[in-house]
Amino acid sequence: MWKNLDDPRGAAKSVIKTMATEERWNRNQNFINGLREKINKHPIKDNAARTALLNKQFSFENMKQIHLEYRHAIVQIFTDALTIAQFNTVQLEERGIVPPGGKLAPRFLITLNNLDEFGFRPGLDRLGYYKGNPEYAHYPLFEALLNGFKISAAERMNYKPSYLSRCVRQYLIDSFSKLENVVTLIAVGEVQVILFSNPLRVNSAAVGVDTSTGYYQVHGTEEHGAPDANDDDHEDDCWAVLALALDENDYGRIERLALGYLDIWDDFWNQQNGLLSGQ
Repeated sequence: MWKNLDDPRGAAKSVIKTMATEERWNRNQNFINGLREKINKHPIKDNAARTALLNKQFSFENMKQIHLEYRHAIVQIFTDALTIAQFNTVQLEERGIVPPGGKLAPRFLITLNNLDEFGFRPGLDRLGYYKGNPEYAHYPLFEALLNGFKISAAERMNYKPSYLSRCVRQYLIDSFSKLENVVTLIAVGEVQVILFSNPLRVNSAAVGVDTSTGYYQVHGTEEHGAPDANDDDHEDDCWAVLALALDENDYGRIERLALGYLDIWDDFWNQQNGLLSGQ
């Protein structure tokens, strides 16, 4: 019974593409390719904070505050967004885009993202079951990273995030009602993660925080070819789901949504850069 179990990511994308129909898939892919070109040209790529982080200009106290801001802006709610996206694939059946049962292929693909985020590992354990431990979920790893900055539980609980940190967080939360909205912002969020995780890792190490394991083993090492870094795969998964979900009348809204998210992230990082001049 159990056949064709290799390459689950590729299998899910193949089923999704088949359900989309060739015309719908090609039309939506053309839109997504154009959107990704605009994303790649967004000014956030040249944000001064990236250069400052890579040049190790931020102090220990600066980095402590940046991580608390970042925690509120995205880390705490990122797996919430993924879980919402999993559930929202039901909208594809409700809209008649996929046949009964068809919601499971995109849900399966998003689940691969969640397995990484939740602390599962590829392979079988000694009992022939899944490998994994929730201690290695990305959000708990980030909380463990904050221990290196000597941030107590009380400090985390009582921290008052800035207006921009709250805005970034709310922007993602506001997308939760529609599948196409939330998967777009998850994909764009992965772009931001890829841009800033390595600079954050570099400056954190420079101020004495151990970045050799934990959160910065799974984020910030993508460009070094680290096997535990999955951000590119996760971004591509979201674009595949979007290519199934979109109608032509969604294009303008989705483009504004995606670029607007990058705009507010750009503002967020400009604010962090202001720490260098005491702004």
